[in-house]
Amino acid sequence: MTYDNEVSITMSSRSQNEAFARVAAAAFAAPLDPLLDELTDLKTAVSEAVTNAVIHGYENKEGYVFITFRSFGDEIYVSITDEGIGIDDVEQAMLPLYTSKPELERSGMGFTVMKAFMDEVNVTSVPGSGTTVEMKKAIKRQSQKQDQNCMFSSLGDSTQQ
Repeated sequence: MTYDNEVSITMSSRSQNEAFARVAAAAFAAPLDPLLDELTDLKTAVSEAVTNAVIHGYENKEGYVFITFRSFGDEIYVSITDEGIGIDDVEQAMLPLYTSKPELERSGMGFTVMKAFMDEVNVTSVPGSGTTVEMKKAIKRQSQKQDQNCMFSSLGDSTQQ
């Protein structure tokens, strides 16, 4: 597939870079004119994936998180990869409330949040080699939703009497 746009970012596996990833997701999505809810969903899912890479993938050790944003039509594709410890059992890790770090008071909802806010979430992991989270989100353009959002759209033209 040939994408309309593509941006790749490499960042240190530091927790403060999670905020940068959120801003990057918003900036990448902006040309698609998303609704605020769609933008919030995308930023939250990216934040969860980056946080997982830092806390679980690298266990707060030095490494890199690789993010690629791609767009095609009204769809955004996000890939977040780490070269950390990997996940032994992806199915188990994706269960709501499962956490491998209960001592850190982790809620175990990262993958659940990603799945709730994105249209597709796929996780591939190799223990000892790292994890890749791939997500997709369809964006409905603001111009397509304008009629739905206008409080007078169903009342007709108010100037006609």
